[in-house]
Amino acid sequence: MKKIYIVDDDENIVMSETMALEEEGYEIASFNNGIDAYNAIITQQPDLAILDIKMPKMDGMELLRKVREKYKFPIIMLTSKSEEDDQLEGFVCGADDYITKPFSQKLLIARIKTLLKRLDAESVSIKEADTLEQGSLFIDFEKLICKWKGTEITLTVTEIMLLKSIATRPGVVKTREQLISEVYGEDSFTDDRTVDSHVKRLRKKFKNIDEDYDAIQTLYGAGYKYKVE
Repeated sequence: MKKIYIVDDDENIVMSETMALEEEGYEIASFNNGIDAYNAIITQQPDLAILDIKMPKMDGMELLRKVREKYKFPIIMLTSKSEEDDQLEGFVCGADDYITKPFSQKLLIARIKTLLKRLDAESVSIKEADTLEQGSLFIDFEKLICKWKGTEITLTVTEIMLLKSIATRPGVVKTREQLISEVYGEDSFTDDRTVDSHVKRLRKKFKNIDEDYDAIQTLYGAGYKYKVE
């Protein structure tokens, strides 16, 4: 049984989400603030978390940043705002998906199933290729460890699989549509902006340890390719 954490201070939303997800067979734990949720995550990681942005004590964006310092499980962000900047900030901070309120429970369940299905598929593909080495890049898929020039970089599962898709065949251009299919799944709701946001976050993490990093290259209007130094 997959365990899902719901973090939201709106009791009505928590109740409706809990009922809908429990009917789908998920185990649910709910929290009305980010601090309690983070303490629970330290004790036991969920398979997936749903975070509202506006909450007391610690809001969803701050909780997302703290979680992504250590943990890689999928996170869906909820917000009542529809501004593009808020969505991009969530993706840059490490969110896997983003839903704007109000939304239907069917949509939420579909997004959850897509993310968990992708993780199950990734666990199978990881067995087929345990590691990847391209120049200064090393990835251990079984342990979810990524290193650049010997220095470990903390990446989410989504970021690791995106990097795998781009770096497996250096010089080959991967379109955004191909990356969405390979990384997020053919039935994903992900769009081009999500891919671009994850690539932006990947580059930032590598540049934090190597300011000259330029292995992931953009071909405007086409997609991305990987360059081995």
